[in-house]
This record gives sequence, structure tokens and C-alpha cells, in this order.
Amino acid sequence: MEQAIAKAHTLIEALGYIQRFAGQVVVIKLGGSVMESPEALKRMMTDVVFMNTVGMRPVIVHGGGKAISQAMSESGLEVQFVQGRRYTDQRTLNVVEQVLCTQINDNISEVIEGLGSKAMSLHTLTSCVLFGQKLFLDDDGRKVDLGSVGQVTSVNAKLLELLCQADTVPVIAPLARDKTGSKLNCNADTAAGEVAACLQANKLVMVTDTHGIRRDVDDPETVITSASEAEIREMIADGTISTGMLPKVDACLRALDAGVPRAHIIDGRFNHSLLLEIFSDRGVGTLIQK
Repeated sequence: MEQAIAKAHTLIEALGYIQRFAGQVVVIKLGGSVMESPEALKRMMTDVVFMNTVGMRPVIVHGGGKAISQAMSESGLEVQFVQGRRYTDQRTLNVVEQVLCTQINDNISEVIEGLGSKAMSLHTLTSCVLFGQKLFLDDDGRKVDLGSVGQVTSVNAKLLELLCQADTVPVIAPLARDKTGSKLNCNADTAAGEVAACLQANKLVMVTDTHGIRRDVDDPETVITSASEAEIREMIADGTISTGMLPKVDACLRALDAGVPRAHIIDGRFNHSLLLEIFSDRGVGTLIQK
């Protein structure tokens, strides 16, 4: 009986959040080890299907860096990074597209549909919803060419909105097309921030391999449960936020600047972390808001 009562309390706690977020778009960026484990991916997609079933509008943007590096190695291609960005020549781009589109993206859609919701794969081999331009890095005033690497400048928000209204979960690979139709490999974190901004989402959730932002990167007990935009910018300035966490936080700030009320950074390895962050009084990651 006590167990049943506890479950009822949990459902009642979730009720207010379900009512508040009904019809609201939530952009979820999938990354980290959840992408490498079929069991972890299925658990995360169960959360997404739950959200979709109770009236929320989840939109997924995914990465796939480790799988790409492995596929390149198996193909005999050398993995090259320039200032943290993958150098992408034509052969590399072919591998990137194969891995992101026909392996990872289609698999995510299949898992969602196997759990009872509709999903639509969106990438350069189906319907591309990301558009951008070539990205050049700066090296002491000198432009550094990264090959077919781009930054997202616009999103087909209309198509995404129509899919959401049809109770279909859009699943987006981080590949864009430029004005000439050429394909560009984009950073998935940055792409997710742009999608959230263009859709005027209610939330952006970054799924990672950490419980959120830490004041001490080596101490899990220093996780920050919530922070304002100003506090986040201070932590970037003093070096508390750096390296791999920086593009995730930059995407959150981009979304906030565009009017998205809240951004979250959560650990995808933690069972039902997505639902707990959204549907409970105490989240499990870092909440960032204006």
C-alpha cells in the first residue's frame, strides 16, 4: 500500500508540470554515452515518448562524434581536429553522413516508433531542416579553413512545427546545406541551440555524461543545480566552464538570448533523468535561466 501511495504522490507532483508544459516545444540534444548503449538510448527515448504522449512537443538533435571517429578509423582515414573541430574533407564528410544519417538518426527514429510514438528522420538524405554557411576559425587574424564544416544560420521551423502538431517527434542530424546545396558538418550542441532559438522552445535540454555544471570539474559534489545567465558568463570568464562543457553552455546561452525561458544540462546515464528534470520539484542537473 505504501508503495502505491508513493507512486500516486509522484503522479500528482508530475500533474502540474504536465499541465504547464502541454503543447510546449522541448528541444533535446542527445550526446554522451547514451548514444553508445542501446539500453540507455531506449530508456531515454522512453522518456521522450512519455513527454510526447502527455502533450509535450519533443524535438531531438543528436551528435555522434565517437561513432564517426570509429568509422573513420575502420575506413583507414586519419581523424584530424583543429581547435577542437573535426577537419572534414570530402571522404570524411561521406563517413560523417553515413554514420549520422543511416546509422544513428534512423536508429533513434526506429526506437521511438517501437515505443509507440511517431518519428521523422531529418537529415541531408531525407528532408534537411538545417541551413548554414562554411565556418572559418581565427588564428591570430588568419582564417583557418576546416573543409566542409559549417555553422547553422537558419532552421526550417515551419516543417518542425507541423511535425510537432502532428504528434511526430522530429529527429535531426547535425548536417546542414548552404546556399549552393553543399553539405556541411556542424557541431551538434550549436545546432541544438539554433533549433531551440528558431522554434522559440520552452526548454533546451543538453544530455551529457555529467550531472551538470561543476564548480570543481573533478568533484561531483560541486554540481550547480541552478544558475543565472550572468553567473554562467562569470564562470566562463574565470575558467570554471571550459573545454567540452563550453559549446553546450554556449548553446544554452544562445537559446536564452533568443527568448527560450530555461536550459538544462543533465546526465543521460542516470535513469529517467529527462523526466526527473522536467516533471519533478527537484531536478537532477543544472538549470540555466535569465
